[in-house]
Amino acid sequence: MQAKDEDSVQRTAGIGLAIVRVIVGGELFATFFENLRKGGYSPAGYAGVLNFYVQHSHSPEAWRHVLAIMASHSAMLAPMQAITEISVGILLILGLFTRPAALVAFLFLGTLWVTELGTSWIWELLPPFVASLGLLVGRAGRTWGVDAILARKWPSSLLW
Repeated sequence: MQAKDEDSVQRTAGIGLAIVRVIVGGELFATFFENLRKGGYSPAGYAGVLNFYVQHSHSPEAWRHVLAIMASHSAMLAPMQAITEISVGILLILGLFTRPAALVAFLFLGTLWVTELGTSWIWELLPPFVASLGLLVGRAGRTWGVDAILARKWPSSLLW
């Protein structure tokens, strides 16, 4: 009887992680289209956003210096951010290569959280940032995701 209860708990936890995975992925997916519509991936639009944070953020001085360097390379970095947001969003929604996608989301959202210090509500990015860590640790693609299929063939892979 106890094994059956543990299976039920595992299944329920997997469903909870799958829901969080789809929400975080959907947020990144939707953000791509919002930024695209606003011109945030053009060199000028991307540099403008970064320069705003350089001037107004309360993030550490060293980080604002990094942002200034990024702004000066916006022609290259803007498309890279666009590709990152849309691809990580899609991978999380599909539950494909969930652990690497969750790691990228965790790092990306963490740097964005530091970047926005003092310019927006501090708790706005913290939940998806921390949720991404949970997706990484919890192997969230193994429920309702393509990773579940891949895990049957290669169960010990760190990719799912």
